Formats: sequence, C-alpha cells, structure tokens
Amino acid sequence: MHFLGIALFGIVALFWLTYGLRVAYGAIRLPWVKDFPPAPDAECPRISILFAARDEEEKLPAALATLMQIDYPGLEVVAVDDRSQDATGRILDEFAATHPRLRVVHEERLPEGWLGKTHALQKAYEASLGEWLLFTDADVRFNPDVVRRVVSLVKAQNLDHLSLLGDVEMVGFWEKVLITFFGLGFHLAADPSRVGNRRSSRYVGVGAFQLLRRSAYETSGTHRRLAMEVIDDMKLGKIVKQAGFRSGCAVAQDLVAVRWHAGVGNLVRGVTKNFFAGAGYDLRLVTVQLAALLVMDILPFVGVVFGHGWIRAFSAIAVLIALSFHVGVAWVMRVSPLYALTHPVGAALFFYMLLRSTVVTLRQGGIVWRDTFYPLEELKRGVV
Repeated sequence: MHFLGIALFGIVALFWLTYGLRVAYGAIRLPWVKDFPPAPDAECPRISILFAARDEEEKLPAALATLMQIDYPGLEVVAVDDRSQDATGRILDEFAATHPRLRVVHEERLPEGWLGKTHALQKAYEASLGEWLLFTDADVRFNPDVVRRVVSLVKAQNLDHLSLLGDVEMVGFWEKVLITFFGLGFHLAADPSRVGNRRSSRYVGVGAFQLLRRSAYETSGTHRRLAMEVIDDMKLGKIVKQAGFRSGCAVAQDLVAVRWHAGVGNLVRGVTKNFFAGAGYDLRLVTVQLAALLVMDILPFVGVVFGHGWIRAFSAIAVLIALSFHVGVAWVMRVSPLYALTHPVGAALFFYMLLRSTVVTLRQGGIVWRDTFYPLEELKRGVV
C-alpha cells in the first residue's frame, strides 16, 4: 500500500514537472497586446463589433460608452437585443440615436433549435458589413486603442483568429480565490500557447474578445454550427481551428475588462449551465475532471503536511510548481501573489462547481438560460 502511495504522488509530481511546467512556460511566452503599436489608418481593415444583450441594463451603459470611444476608422458596432425584459432595448436605441457607429437589432422571438445567445450573434453577423468580426459580450469595456493594437498583432503573426485574455475585476477575498484558480485551470485545460500550432488540437475562444476574418467565420460555418452549443465562445475557436485557419491567443490585461459575476454565490450559480456543458455532458469525463482536481490540486498539499519520505518529497515538488504557476497567474490578473496559497481552496470550490453543474443539469433534465429552458437531449445533439 505504501508503494502505491509513493507511485501516486510520483505521478502527480511528474505531471507538474512535465505538463505543468510546459504550460507555464508557454503562458509566459504569450504575446501582450500593449507591446504592439496602434495600426495607422491605412492598415486598418473594416471591423464590426458584435454582441448580444439580454437584460443588461445595469452594466450595458458603461460598456457601450467605451465602445463608442474606441479610436478606429470605419468601425461599426452591431448590438442585438435578445428578447430583453428590462430597459436594455431602450438603452441601445438611445445610444444609437446619438452614435452613428451603433446599429441595433431587436429580436422578439427565438426559433426552435437555437440558444438565445447564439441566435442573437448569428443575427448580428447577418446585419454586419465588416471584413473582420469582433465578438464580445454586452458588459465588456474596451480601452480606446486596443483594436488598433490588435490589428498590428494579427498582422505581425499572420492570424485569421485571435482571442484575448482580458482583465476580470475581482472584489473581495472569495472572488479572488476562485477566479485566480479559474485562470490557472484555464491555462492547464486549454494550453493557449499551443493554439497557433497547426499540428496541435488545442483551441481557445474567449467571449470577451474574439476577432476573426469574416471569410474564416463563414467557412467555419458561422454560429449556425454552434446553434445549441452553450460554450459557444470556446467552440467558435474550435471550428475555426478545425477549418484550417490560424488562431492565436494574447494577453490584453486591462485593455479589455469585465466585471463577471458579483460575489462567489453568483459565480457558482452563473457557471451552472457551463461546467457540465464544457465536459460535453459526458459523465465519464466529469469523473476524470473531478478526480484530477482532487489528485493534482488538493492531494499534494495534504501530502506536504501529512506525508513522509518520498510522499512528502513528491508532494513538495508538485506544490512548489503549482504555487509558482499560480503566482504568475495572480500577477497577470493584478492581485496579490499571496492568493496562490489558496490554491487547494480554489480547487475545492472548482470541484464543487463542476459537481453542482452536473447534478443540477441532470436533475432538471437540461438548463435554464436567459429565461428559456433547453432539454438535455437537444443540448447533447448540439455539442460541437
């Protein structure tokens, strides 16, 4: 039994020594948007910023204000009001009346076979004219020169598709614990540095900022291919990569910012529809993910405190690498590196969120999103 314990902790240490260090090294090498100069007018293709909004009256005005202040020639913004029950539609119309670059589409009905968000984004695309399409969310705030800088980045790296890792505003201890671990987990799961490698199957799509050529989007199948895909942002990156286009990922930091869900309770509830969907509604994969969180992110800390000999040594290796990686993520996310010490707590919360998402979705027989219920069988058929 002792030998099996040593073997288990040895595998954990090997994971962090090989895969963990490689992903961390790749994260360090990701390009930063701020390092690229703003493109001059002559090098700026026409871009359409597209987003869907449903009941966003609280955050929408601040986001719209930054979109209207973006310094970019010929920019158009197409917003789709997706069946809002609050003042979202009125806010959009009022902005459009005084800002010619904003066009508003009102959707009152959701056709069968579509999620509300994917249908709204499809309608935004159909109403747009840009050579490049920039998909974002209704609560994202932009720095005025970020689009020009991104154009320079895309040109320098010869990309067809680019996702940005922006700033997530965090308030209070528990948000920082959870979101910094989420950032670490995102890197380990997606390995963004390998997205640009055509031989790699890795892909990334970030809802806050995803820029791609119109021709690449159309060849990939548009949002019609993602009609019932809950994690449509990541899967947009997937279909673009599978279509043979060149993708990339870069760090925007505060050039693109969003206040996600306020409070850890809202964070937990907000991802209920996402986590099981991220596993493709596959209970076997969920089981593997839960086991990985326990073994790779929590067990080593237990081994450091209670283990002896080789178990403690292997645990120390894993903990040192995990904490170092977490420190880097916290620094990029502009919070104290001391939050790395909450690594096992963040992992435990993540474990609970994945388990809760799975149980709630199975118990309901589907998900409720934007006040609409979608049966699990339809969602499974829509997985890309």
